Amino acid sequence: MCYEIASSIVMAMSTISARTRSRTHSPATADATGPGPGPGPAKSRARLDWRLRFGLLSLIWGFSFLLIKVGTEGYAPFQVTLGRLVFGTAVLVAAMAVKRERLPRGARLWGHMAVAAFLLNALPFSLFAYAELTIPSTLAGICNATSPLWGMALSLVALSEDRPSRVRVAGLGLGFLGVLTVLGVWQGFHGLDATGTAMALLASLSYPVGWIYVRRTLAGTGNSHLSMTGGQLLIATVQLAVVTPLFAGVPGHVALVPLLAVAALGALGTGLAVLIQYGLVAEVGPTTAQMVTYFIPVIATAAGVAILGESLRWTTPVGAVIVLAGAALTQVRGKGA
Repeated sequence: MCYEIASSIVMAMSTISARTRSRTHSPATADATGPGPGPGPAKSRARLDWRLRFGLLSLIWGFSFLLIKVGTEGYAPFQVTLGRLVFGTAVLVAAMAVKRERLPRGARLWGHMAVAAFLLNALPFSLFAYAELTIPSTLAGICNATSPLWGMALSLVALSEDRPSRVRVAGLGLGFLGVLTVLGVWQGFHGLDATGTAMALLASLSYPVGWIYVRRTLAGTGNSHLSMTGGQLLIATVQLAVVTPLFAGVPGHVALVPLLAVAALGALGTGLAVLIQYGLVAEVGPTTAQMVTYFIPVIATAAGVAILGESLRWTTPVGAVIVLAGAALTQVRGKGA
């Protein structure tokens, strides 16, 4: 998730599959980890080998949940979300200036982008920030990995052209079995904060809802993915700028380390991550690029345990493996898929 998975970037930028991003020609998301228009032809000269950029993207989005946790230690959740949106938007605006691209035009288009910004950025980013007040960053990262599962479940209803195969339906069931394993449902969710966990899962659900909306309303606009993404993040920033003073006020003091975490969450997790992601999709295709989804919870878990000292029950890694296996199966395309 970009910082959006940040959110967003996921996401994490999460999170929605890169295949959907390419097909819908829609703006990116963190957070997802919650987690734009289809990329053009890959450039013949790449500064870094795509494998290095793939690894960098995995690390950026994987560490986003740790950065959210650190940010909320010094600032209110809405303040963390606003900060990441500000820094993320600044990076994309700078990229647009370098490439001399303009923001999209048209009141109707901006209206649809406002809804997309809420569903793909403002809402999931805020939910993840609030969730991590009471749940470990490791659990938030794993919840973010359920986005493909929610996406397939919703596509059965909202996208009639997406006819799943038996393998994909089996993946859906397996994935949600993994979620129940992570939560330790047979133990009555012992040791887990129900509200925080529900917020993280709702944030992950928000991404596919947003992508389905984008697919129906913003496909084929003729604008570049960079301008669409920049416009979307700009609107999300305005949305949070209105909400934050009402519910969180102004920070009473400047907490340096949390501020640096928020800056990294925005500039790297959303801004830079989005640019890397679209470059990967253009160069190696959406199928390979979307594999980053399966590295994010692994890195988020490792970072939370190693750096933040978060505890890890056996149900967490076992459930995470089941979730990722199910998510992978839902992406299988073949006859009848």
